[in-house]
Amino acid sequence: MFKRLTQAAVLAGSVLALGACTLGGSKTAAAPVKPPAADYQAPVPPSPPAGQTRAICYNAADLEIVRARMVQQELQVVTLQCQGPGGRRAYETVYADFVGKFRNEFATNARSLSQIAGRKRFNTDVFVTEVANRTAQRAPTDKEFCSRGKRAFDWAMDPKVTALSQVPPPYDLGPEMNIYACPAQ
Repeated sequence: MFKRLTQAAVLAGSVLALGACTLGGSKTAAAPVKPPAADYQAPVPPSPPAGQTRAICYNAADLEIVRARMVQQELQVVTLQCQGPGGRRAYETVYADFVGKFRNEFATNARSLSQIAGRKRFNTDVFVTEVANRTAQRAPTDKEFCSRGKRAFDWAMDPKVTALSQVPPPYDLGPEMNIYACPAQ
């Protein structure tokens, strides 16, 4: 029995050592990593005609605040849904970095969103929960759900991105939730 265990251990060690060996492979550096790009956003359905949305539309400043909260909620759902090896959360560390990078903006965004909610007459908690629920519903149906989330994290954590408003939400849920940009005058 001991002899068989020793043979198995030697075989496993040999396979691992052989796997790490480059066998005289090239000494050049690895190919450069593609810089992050905001090509991760899912397609957005077209907006209805301007005449139908004028009474319920959001100006650019308000849309920026709403979309920033969408990003925060959607990436939180991505963190909870996407698993790595062994069932652990794949993006927990990068989400913590994301929160650290934009912590001050989250506080400002929460206050601004409450002001918009007062003007537009919606409940902030219901809005945030709805964004989270709609995002979670996409996990089983969007085969790119986790990779889309990873690309969003890559974009958000790029040093050139200095504001949360520069990060498009992976899913622009606005049209589904009757949130439209005001038409140009």
